[in-house]
Amino acid sequence: MISVSNVNKSFGDKHVLKDVSVDIPEGETIAIIGRSGSGKSVLMKHLIGLLSPDSGTVTVDGIDINAITYAELRRVRRNFGVLFQGGALFDSMNSFENVAFPLRTFSEMGEDEIANVVKRCLAMVELEDVGEKLPSELSGGMQKRVALARAVALQPRYIIYDEPTSGLDPETSNTIDELIRNLADQLNVTSIVVTHDMHSVLNIADRAAFIYEGRMHWTGTIDELHRSEDQILKAFVTANEYKIGLS
Repeated sequence: MISVSNVNKSFGDKHVLKDVSVDIPEGETIAIIGRSGSGKSVLMKHLIGLLSPDSGTVTVDGIDINAITYAELRRVRRNFGVLFQGGALFDSMNSFENVAFPLRTFSEMGEDEIANVVKRCLAMVELEDVGEKLPSELSGGMQKRVALARAVALQPRYIIYDEPTSGLDPETSNTIDELIRNLADQLNVTSIVVTHDMHSVLNIADRAAFIYEGRMHWTGTIDELHRSEDQILKAFVTANEYKIGLS
C-alpha cells in the first residue's frame, strides 16, 4: 500500500502540492487526474522518491521513503515500474537491450535468463518480433509498449504510468488501455495512472483522484465519479469528454 499524507511541495514561490493526501491500496488501478499544471506529475515523482516533500510523508508498504538511506530507497524502488510519458527508451539500444537494461542493472540474472525474461515481457505487450529494432524504427505506440515491457521486467508490485496515451491516436490509445488492464490482471500489480485522458480513466481505473490547483479535491470510484455533483469535477470531466468527441 502507498500512503501520501499532507504532502506539500513548492518550487521557489510556486506552491505546487498543498496538503495532498491519498491512499492507494494493493491491487487497485487508480487514475490521478487533473488539468495540466495541477501537480499530477509532481505527485508521481514523490511516490518513487524522485522528489522529497517540504512537509508531509510518503510511505510505501509502511516505509517512509524520505526517512531512509539512498541504498534503502533503491531497494524500495525495485518494487516500482515506471512508464514515462515519452517512453524514455535509450536511442542507442535496440528494443531487446532496452528491456534487458533494468535486469542487468538491478538483478543478478545470467544472460540466458535475461533473454527469456525479455522475450516474455515483449510477448506481454504483443511485440515479440521487435527485439532487434531501434526506437527510431518503431511507431510512437510501439515505443510505449517496449517501454512498458521494460517497466514490468523486474516484476514490480507497483506500476506508474505517466500520461500513457499522450500523443497517440484513438486506436493506439485503446491498445495501451487494454494492455494496462491486462497487465493489472496478469501480474496482480497496483497501477497508478497519471492522466487527463478521461476516456482512458473510464476504461481502466477502479478509482480516481482529482487534483485541482494543487489540492486533492476529490477521490472516489468510477461509479461515484459518474454520479458526482461536484461542479469543479464535473466541469473537468465534461471538458475532456468534449475534447474526446472532437478527436
